[in-house]
Amino acid sequence: MSDDEQSGGVADEAPDRPGAGRSSDDGRKSGDDRNDDKNDDRKDSRKDGKKEAREARKNDRNARDDRKRDQDDEGRSDDEKSAEDEEADEEKERERERERAAGRFKERTRDPLADDQGEDGPTNLAAAARTRRATRQLFDVHRDLISFAHSRLQSAHIGDNINLLLGARPGAGMRSGPVPEDELRRLRRAHVAPEGYVRLRNALRARRLLVLGAAPGTGRTSTALSLLDEVTTSAADETDGEPVARVRRVGSDGGIRQLAERLDDEDGQAWHGTGHLLSLSLSGPDALPPDEMDLDELAAALARREAYAVVVVTVGSAANPLLTGRYGMLCPPAPTEELLVTRLRERLEERASETGGDDTPLDDLLARAEEVAGRDEVTDAVGLDDLRPAEAELVASLLAGHVLGDVSYGQLLDGCRSIAAEQAQEWFAGVDRALTTLPAVPDRADRGTRRSGTATLFHPVAFRIALAVLGGAAHSAVAAAAHLLTWELSVQSDPDHTPARPLFCDDPEADVALSRAELTDGKVEVDGHDVPARLIFYRGSALPSAVLTELWDRHFPVRAPVVRWLRLLADDPRSQVWMRAAVAAGELCVRDFDHGYTELVRPLAEATTNRRLIFAATTLDQAAGHDSHRRTVHKLVGDWSRKGTPSQRWTAAWALGYGNAAATMDDTLDALARIGVRDEGELVTVASHNVVRLLVLPQAPQVLARMAEWTHHKREPYQDLGLAATVRLALTTVDELLMDPDALTDGSGSPWGDRGDWPVSLALAAIRPELVAPMADLMWTALNTARSKDVALDALEELLRSAERKDGTEWTRPGLAALLPALTTEEHDQRRLDWLLRRMMNDPEKPLPEPKARDLWWLAVEPEERPRRQAPRPDRPRRERTREEESHV
Repeated sequence: MSDDEQSGGVADEAPDRPGAGRSSDDGRKSGDDRNDDKNDDRKDSRKDGKKEAREARKNDRNARDDRKRDQDDEGRSDDEKSAEDEEADEEKERERERERAAGRFKERTRDPLADDQGEDGPTNLAAAARTRRATRQLFDVHRDLISFAHSRLQSAHIGDNINLLLGARPGAGMRSGPVPEDELRRLRRAHVAPEGYVRLRNALRARRLLVLGAAPGTGRTSTALSLLDEVTTSAADETDGEPVARVRRVGSDGGIRQLAERLDDEDGQAWHGTGHLLSLSLSGPDALPPDEMDLDELAAALARREAYAVVVVTVGSAANPLLTGRYGMLCPPAPTEELLVTRLRERLEERASETGGDDTPLDDLLARAEEVAGRDEVTDAVGLDDLRPAEAELVASLLAGHVLGDVSYGQLLDGCRSIAAEQAQEWFAGVDRALTTLPAVPDRADRGTRRSGTATLFHPVAFRIALAVLGGAAHSAVAAAAHLLTWELSVQSDPDHTPARPLFCDDPEADVALSRAELTDGKVEVDGHDVPARLIFYRGSALPSAVLTELWDRHFPVRAPVVRWLRLLADDPRSQVWMRAAVAAGELCVRDFDHGYTELVRPLAEATTNRRLIFAATTLDQAAGHDSHRRTVHKLVGDWSRKGTPSQRWTAAWALGYGNAAATMDDTLDALARIGVRDEGELVTVASHNVVRLLVLPQAPQVLARMAEWTHHKREPYQDLGLAATVRLALTTVDELLMDPDALTDGSGSPWGDRGDWPVSLALAAIRPELVAPMADLMWTALNTARSKDVALDALEELLRSAERKDGTEWTRPGLAALLPALTTEEHDQRRLDWLLRRMMNDPEKPLPEPKARDLWWLAVEPEERPRRQAPRPDRPRRERTREEESHV
C-alpha cells in the first residue's frame, strides 16, 4: 500500500498517470442532472478523448519497446532477433485479442432496448416499469376473470318481493302520460338532491323552461321530476274543477314545437300550472337539436299557462348548443353515500312494514348494513367510486337482504360484482342496431353506396375500450388511441369503403361523462423527464376488467379490429401507451388464450423490434398471473428457451425476468442460462439483464449463487453470462426492473419505496446485508477479469459518484458503506480504489472534490489507529483467482 493510503486515503496530489482524467458522465448521476446529461453531445467527445488517451498510451509503450529493441539489436545475433520479433508479434496479437474480447463484452452490457432507439437514445425502461406497475394495479381487483364474467345479478330476492333494480335497457323510450301522485310521493321521500339542486330549482322557476344535461343513469330523470314536483305544487292546488295531474311525461315524437302548440290550443287550458318532462334523444342519424327560437316559443307558451317544463338531454356534442344556451344547465350526480343510506333505510322500512315489525330496531339493522357495506371485500366487489340510483338500489336491496338473513354473503358479493358487468353490457348493447339505421349515401359509381356517420357512432364505444386499456395515461393519448380504434371499427363494419374521419367531433366533457371517467392532474415521463399532464381514469377499479370481458366474450366480430389496434399500440414509442396495452392484452388472453396467443403473442414474439418482443413477454406474464393459465405459460416459455427461434428465445428471456414464467427459481435460471450461452452467447445481453431483475425477489441468494457458478464455469459463454449480470447489477437501477408492486414494496414503509433510482447492488447492500459478501465476490471477479475489468471499473465509478446527489444530500451512501469494505479487503483492491478516486478527482469535466474522495476512501478503508465507526467484520478468506484473473494481475 502506498504512503498516501497509510496516511489516510487519497493523496493530495494526483499521480502523474496517463489518462487520469475521465468523463464524469460515466458516473452515476442524480435526479434531473443525470437525465439532462444523458443526451448531451459532449458525452461522445469525452468518450472519444478517453479512447484517444488509451491509444496514445499504447503507442507510447510500443515506441519505447521499439527503441529498446533497436538498442539491443546491435549486440544480438540474427536468430535471437528473429525469435524476439516473433515473440513480440505474438504478444501484440494477444493484446489485440484482449481488446477485441473487452469490446465484445462491453457490447453485451448494453441496454436491451438500445437497438430500437440508437446507441445514445433514451430507452425509458424505468418509465415502462412504473407504467406496468400502475396498470397492473388497475386490473388487480382480487377476482379471476374466468368466473367474473358469469357473476351478473339482475334481480335481488328479498322475502316475497323480486326487485329488478338495474337501469332500463337502451332503446326504452319514455311514454306520454301523467305521473301518478304515489310515484311523486315516493320520490319526494327517497330522492337525494345532487349538488347545486337549489340553483336548478331557482332557474326553472325564473325561466319556466330548463334543459337538463347529464349522462344516462345518473338520476337526471328523478331530479327533473323532483324539480317539477316542487315548482308545481302551489299552482296545481289552485286549479278549479276536477283534479289534474300536476306532472306529465311528454313523448319525444313531436318534440319542442308540438308541446308548445298543445299548450296554446283550447285543450291547453287544462294544463294550467302543470309540469312537463320531455326526454329528447339526439343520437339518431337525422336528429337535430331544437334551435333557440323553438325554446323561446316553448318558454312563452309555458308562461301563458303558468306551467313548467324540463327537457332532459344526454351530454355530448349534439346537445352542446342546448346546454350552452340560456336554458341549459348540467345535472351533477347524487352523492353516493347519502344515496345508498337513503335507499337502504327505505328497503329496511318496507321489509318492516311487510312483516309487521321486528324485534331488531331499524337503526341497528341500518348500522349493521352500513358496516357490511364498508368492508374492503364488499367495496372491491362493487368496484365503483360512485353509484348511480339504480345501482344504489341494487346494493341496498342486497345489503338489506343480507342483514335480514335472506341473502348469503357470497350472493351479496356476486350481486355487487354484477354491477360493473351490467354497466359494460349497457354501453355496448344496441350499437349494431343503431348502425343499421344510418342512411346510405351514394359513393363512386363502381362501389355503390356506403353508410355515413359510422365514425361518430363508434367513437363513444372506442373511447371506452381505449380507456379500459390505457386508463391512467394522458387524456390526449387515450383520445388519440380511441380515434385509431374508431377507424378500425369503421373499416371492419364497412370494408369496401374508406370511412370518413371527423376532425372536430371530440367533446372531452362528454367523453368523460358518458364513460364514467375522471380527469386528474398528474405527470407523464418524456425521455426520462416528468412533465405535467391531464390523466384520465375510470371511476372504479372494476370497470376496465368489465369492459374487456364484455368486449371479448360477447362481441366476437370486434376482436379482429381490436387485435389490429393493439398491434399498432405495440409500436407506439411512449411507455405509457405500449406497456399499458401489453398488460391489457394479457387480460384478453386470459379470456381466450388460444385466440390471444395466435393473434397477438406469437406474431409479436416473432417481431424484429425489441419493444414488440417485450410486449409479447409482458402479455405472457400477465396471463401467468392467473392460476388458470400459469402452467400453460410455463410450458410455452420452456419450449421457446430450448428450441425457439432467436426472437422467441429473446421473448422467453424477458418473460422469465418477471419471475412467473417458470415453476421454480432453479427452472428460471436454467432457462436463462440456456438462452444466454446458446450460439456463443448471442443473447447474453437480454439473458443477463433478466437475471438481475430476479434479484429483487426473495430468492436473491439463490440467484447470486448461480451467478458465481457461471463465473467459475469452464465454458466462456457461461463466464460471460455471470460477468455481464454482475456488471449490470451495478449499472441497473431498481426502477428499471419492470417487476410487480409486491416485489418492490412489502406494504407501507417498504425499504424499496424510496430507492427507485438506486443501483440494484447498493439497494440490496443497504436492505439485505446478508447479500453483501456474495455481491462483493462477484464484483471482485469482474474487476480482476481481463475482458470485463474496464466495464466493471466504469460501473464502480458510477457507484462511487452516486454517494451524494447534485444538491449535496445523501443518496446511496448507506449502500456504499456496506459494499465497499467487502470489496477492498486486499492491498491490491485498495490500490485500485486509490487510483480510481485520483482519476475521479482529476476529471477535467467534473472533478470529484477532495473531501468527498476522502470520505469515500474512509468508507472502504479505515486505518488501525483510527477508531472504527462500525463493528469489525470477521475476516473472510478470499477465493483463489482464476487463471484469466491471474493473467490480468
